[in-house]
Amino acid sequence: MNRILVRCVVLAALLCPSLLPAQEILRGTLKKLDVPGKKVTVEIDGKQREFTLTDDTRVLNSSGKDLAEKLKDFREGSAVMVAPVTRDGKELRGIARGDQRGGNEPARRNDGKPVSPDTKSLKPLNELGTAKYQNFEGGFYPDSHNERPKDHEAAGLKLAKQVQPLNAQGQPESNGKIVLLSIGMSNTSQSSDGFQRALREASALNPRVLFVNGAQGGMTAAAIQDPEDGRRGKQYWDTVDQRLKQANVSREQVQVVWIKQADAGPTQGFPKYAQTLQAELVKIVQILPVRFPNVKLAYLSSRTYGGYATSSLNPEPYAFESAFSVKWLIEQQIKGDKALNFDSARGEVKAPWLSWGPYLWANGSTPREDGFSYEPADFTPNDGTHQSPSGQRKVGQLLLKFFEIDSTTKSWFVQ
Repeated sequence: MNRILVRCVVLAALLCPSLLPAQEILRGTLKKLDVPGKKVTVEIDGKQREFTLTDDTRVLNSSGKDLAEKLKDFREGSAVMVAPVTRDGKELRGIARGDQRGGNEPARRNDGKPVSPDTKSLKPLNELGTAKYQNFEGGFYPDSHNERPKDHEAAGLKLAKQVQPLNAQGQPESNGKIVLLSIGMSNTSQSSDGFQRALREASALNPRVLFVNGAQGGMTAAAIQDPEDGRRGKQYWDTVDQRLKQANVSREQVQVVWIKQADAGPTQGFPKYAQTLQAELVKIVQILPVRFPNVKLAYLSSRTYGGYATSSLNPEPYAFESAFSVKWLIEQQIKGDKALNFDSARGEVKAPWLSWGPYLWANGSTPREDGFSYEPADFTPNDGTHQSPSGQRKVGQLLLKFFEIDSTTKSWFVQ
């Protein structure tokens, strides 16, 4: 079981007398700790929230007679998990360090921040050629290739031709909408914001295309893989419905999805973490045709660069290795796994047609073959993981370029 999930369960179990719903556990960065004043400031999804410590506040995995002793190992700038008494309340029922790593804890500087790993040896997945990463072949598709297999390409083109404006009931209508929906966590939401800005500046966009940002902070792959769990999964997919409604569109109008997912605080190593994420992605793409009956195409991206990270949220090499989760998922469909069948002629449709979307990883400031790279300023200074406005702009442009020129998207995305 994912260690961060275990910690969440333990934290919820400690907060008696009633079990705290998992969606009330918030993850963020500790910005200020005022023990005498019993105040804690935590940055969550880019916004600072102040909470109040009480005599009843539980501190997970800390010992001591009072709050000062229990909180002595909490450092400003480190990852934390907090559980408010009510969803929007200020009083804390519990707090835990979010960077407790056990035997896999990364080396840390004197200020408590992790030391970023050396990524010099890492190459973008599509530039590995016939070389292997820890005995696993690279390339976006089977046999180290970066182009879709011929049959998979043909299937995608066939479905792309079926994408057309639909009304709220899912029926073809010239004045209807082609909804492109993003699915993911906070990083995906930031990328989606960058994409939204790029769309506003695009001149050739099909006016019938409507992009809806369905990504939400803290909603990792593990959290959203079951929309009927009564907890965070339900909260996530209910919020997606709300955002579609706010955009004046329906589930029936969603035909294309972009997914960028990961899990927080990975510790499993490679390939275990990548395999776990792959299995979670299987469940997520299986949700799509159930909730969105007209969905046809789904594009996936792996994480952006994590080498500037100053927290254990999703550092390297996990950010790089998440590409294998996407690669293996798509190959699973290409190889004919019935659990991911997209062709109604071959049986019940279990998933949309899957393909790589834009590849977002680059080895920091080292340019890829296409010239793309990142600088530290492309990520927020508080954790080096979430994208700053410049990073959002870069990723948004990658998304725009992909949808403008890909063979399976340009027929419906541009005029």
